[in-house]
Amino acid sequence: MTPRTARLLTRLYPRGWRERYGDEFEALLLTSPNDIGSSLNVLKSALFEHLSRLWRHKMDPNPNSFATIVKHPTAFLPMAMSLTALALVLGHISLYGAAREADEGTAAHLWQILMAGQFPILIFFAIKWLPKAPKQSLYVLALQAGAALSAMAPVFYFNL
Repeated sequence: MTPRTARLLTRLYPRGWRERYGDEFEALLLTSPNDIGSSLNVLKSALFEHLSRLWRHKMDPNPNSFATIVKHPTAFLPMAMSLTALALVLGHISLYGAAREADEGTAAHLWQILMAGQFPILIFFAIKWLPKAPKQSLYVLALQAGAALSAMAPVFYFNL
């Protein structure tokens, strides 16, 4: 392949791609055969690179950032469980009142299961993420603790 053709084919790629891979790719094209199949393959790949920039979301440059960590199931699942437990308690209070019952009902058992079920997930989260990103993990643990305390507050306030 001629240097001019290789340079032209390399210029079809997006600027960021060319800055990163352009010299190596141009050198590779110079050693490849100059046939229509290779040129079409390069054209197709360049088009795909342009389109993939539109499809891709921006990747977080720091995989250990707070926004990335909080998206993991071990981070948001305990918060979701706490909020579900809070909704159960508030729903029970709104339907049946805040009077203490002789026998614990289904809502109380579900609340206990949700609250106790968080601890293995919290421990796993702490073991996995505290060594990797201590500051961000502590923020997530604080959110999880706040959600758990918000689920416990009505139980203690109404002495259920």
